[in-house]
Amino acid sequence: MAQAKTSKLTASEEALKKEIIGKVNRHFGKVMEEATPHMVYTACALTVRDKIMEQWAKSHQTVKKMGAKKLYYLSFEFLMGRLLCTNILNLLQTDTYQHVLEDLGYSLPEIAELENDAGLGNGGLGRLAACFIDSLTTMDLPAYGCTIRYEYGLFRQKIVDGYQTELPDSWLDHGNAWEIARPEETVEVKFGGEVYTDWVDGKFVCNYNNSHTILAMPYDVPLCGYKSKIVNKLRLWSSKSPDHLDMKAFNQGDYVRAIEEKELAEVISKVLYPEDNHTEGKELRLKQQYFLVSATLQWILKEFEERNGQDWSKIPEKVVIHINDTHPTMAIPEMMRLLMDERGLGWEEAWDIVTHTFAYTNHTVMSEALEKWPLDMFRKILPRLYMIVEEMNRRLMEQLERVYPGDHAKHKYMAIISDNQVFMANMCLASCFAVNGVSKLHTDILKKDIFADYYNMNNSEFYAITNGITFRRWIANCNPALTELISSKIGNEWIKDAKHLDKLKKYAKDKEFKKQFAEIKHQNKVNLAEYIKEHNGIEVDPDSIFDVQCKRLHEYKRQMMNVLHILAEYNRLLEDSAYLEKYYPKTYIFGAKAAPGYTRAKLIIKLINSIGEMINNDTRIKDKIKVVFIENYGVSIAEKLIIAADISEQISTAGKEASGTGNMKFMLNGAVTIGTLDGANVEMLEQVGEDNIYIFGLKADEVAARVKFAGADEVKDIYSSNTALRRALEQLIDGTIVPEHQMFRDLYQTLLFGDYGFPDTYMVIRDFEEYMKTQEQMSIDYQNRDKWIEMAIMNTASAGFFSSDRTIGNYNDNIWHLKPIK
Repeated sequence: MAQAKTSKLTASEEALKKEIIGKVNRHFGKVMEEATPHMVYTACALTVRDKIMEQWAKSHQTVKKMGAKKLYYLSFEFLMGRLLCTNILNLLQTDTYQHVLEDLGYSLPEIAELENDAGLGNGGLGRLAACFIDSLTTMDLPAYGCTIRYEYGLFRQKIVDGYQTELPDSWLDHGNAWEIARPEETVEVKFGGEVYTDWVDGKFVCNYNNSHTILAMPYDVPLCGYKSKIVNKLRLWSSKSPDHLDMKAFNQGDYVRAIEEKELAEVISKVLYPEDNHTEGKELRLKQQYFLVSATLQWILKEFEERNGQDWSKIPEKVVIHINDTHPTMAIPEMMRLLMDERGLGWEEAWDIVTHTFAYTNHTVMSEALEKWPLDMFRKILPRLYMIVEEMNRRLMEQLERVYPGDHAKHKYMAIISDNQVFMANMCLASCFAVNGVSKLHTDILKKDIFADYYNMNNSEFYAITNGITFRRWIANCNPALTELISSKIGNEWIKDAKHLDKLKKYAKDKEFKKQFAEIKHQNKVNLAEYIKEHNGIEVDPDSIFDVQCKRLHEYKRQMMNVLHILAEYNRLLEDSAYLEKYYPKTYIFGAKAAPGYTRAKLIIKLINSIGEMINNDTRIKDKIKVVFIENYGVSIAEKLIIAADISEQISTAGKEASGTGNMKFMLNGAVTIGTLDGANVEMLEQVGEDNIYIFGLKADEVAARVKFAGADEVKDIYSSNTALRRALEQLIDGTIVPEHQMFRDLYQTLLFGDYGFPDTYMVIRDFEEYMKTQEQMSIDYQNRDKWIEMAIMNTASAGFFSSDRTIGNYNDNIWHLKPIK
């Protein structure tokens, strides 16, 4: 056991101390002296959960008595991060737990580090869903998050010889102290087989033969909000086999066959996003999506019936179901199936309910991310749903003929079923009463381009609702020193009502405040430098500029442009001694995971690490540049990186990033953004003003104009005229970086010659020169410390608009119309 401190605790703190010791005794059969830190973590988590559960019981009854309308937020991801500190913060118990743990010989941050990040998400989509459920609860709005209880997350990233290696993310190894199993609410989900339909006594009847049944068992994670009296929940569905064990095979010694059926059933909830570059992977993903929506819809309808009886027409008054991206789209035909086949409704009646219950958020303009499924696969795995989708498409085609008569090309790309594929976005657009983009720019692109014909058809209301982040996690929890400083000047109302953060602007020129603000940033940089030394073995200078690009690795996010700029800077330092002497030191920090099947993205990770190894070990540049790649980027690592960043890299190709939320987290914590006019960067510019952000590069309409033609001559001209860029590109293939000359040839070829004859698809070459000049200006400005700190403060003070509480308010006013629980 750690060395306990002797300090005077209050009566409530003494009571909590007894609770924690009691949990260690009763849960593990240990006295405190024998308890491991993991046991202490679990004991703390269980005491927090007890407090939440007491609130939950009261909250549940209040919602039930009110007959309140509820939101069911369906998302394939909920990237929650660690919950201990967040829940303690939301319960206003942070100081209490800190004092008690110190008295027991531990610290709250050390104990919190022992919690595994829940492997329930990958990137921005999942983190946004987590922020939303936090804000919904904080604002006392009744809502449930619904997803799969993945036994393994996407993967745990390990960098080996510079390459990304994927290891299992077994986040449940130590259990999950926050979840409550609900075996009594298990439901059946059926796949495959044959469907036979008939009319019996005037009723349409469906019978299933030879279908394969999987059990869906729910686990509930209670979620409390900041200063909120209600408790919402995240419902996680786990797949189980209805047959536990083939005893006959087991007794005959055929142990593999004895458990084979059980394993095949439970594989559905094994892994987040199984690789789908083969048929088996695609089938598994399709099964996962249906598994989630079928289980969830069965639960929703059962709960509705228990509270409201069988007047199904009232569903839109009591229920709103939100589809977060296209993964849960099959909820639409599944609701039709449940209402018609199991509740006896006719098509028109069921369709009227469905089209007034479902809303859809689109998160991308990237065509490859708009899901579609092979028709034969869909029909084989989900035969009854296929029949419903086929009828939805038939009726849609009749409507399209009325609205766009004779325009068969338009009918084809607007269809739900086309070219032997099922298009999920079109299914949403044809069925949902509301559709929204996640920034102004993104929504404009949807209305004017990607979904223009659906928008003009007026099937759904289209809304622009800019994403947001929860300030509870992304500053109050991860940056307590800055939180305390801000609250000392403007009070703490801003944590729940972010518009108050605007009051901080008057302190941007306050000498003492600037000094304290800068000291906090420096200490965060020192802490990150220690983490990098421990985990990467690289010494970085906390006084250098920390330039951070942390996000999913994708070509449109343009980590490649950042890398080429680093190469160009490195070359200039080697060639120009005067430049070397005056160059202000810079530490470039990357964090990113690449999808296992995304070969080019994984090659970029290798390139970053190879360049880092070359530059970090070159004594000629006198440590003026360091390059660091942080492995296994996730929520908890992001909390360390974001609060230490000086520069936030938000350099995606304009028109490709729907919104982004990392940009908001960096801004909130006083990083200055270098970015394109893409996604929410547009609104960040509006909020912070052009003097406090660095915008460069082509605009979305300019990018779109160039994408329409190959642009080979333009790329060739830039390559010929820009010596720094040309040299950096040639170093990809001339052996400068690694002896194997051809290792990075694909990256070189893609930029200069492109895929299918379209060079520089993501405008890396065409935006490079302006990016390089903007970077140089940023380095000059950083050295004017007074000006830079003022800019940093203005970024924090201007971030209030990007609270997810504001985002949820917009959703609720426009789409959900939930009433706060009093």
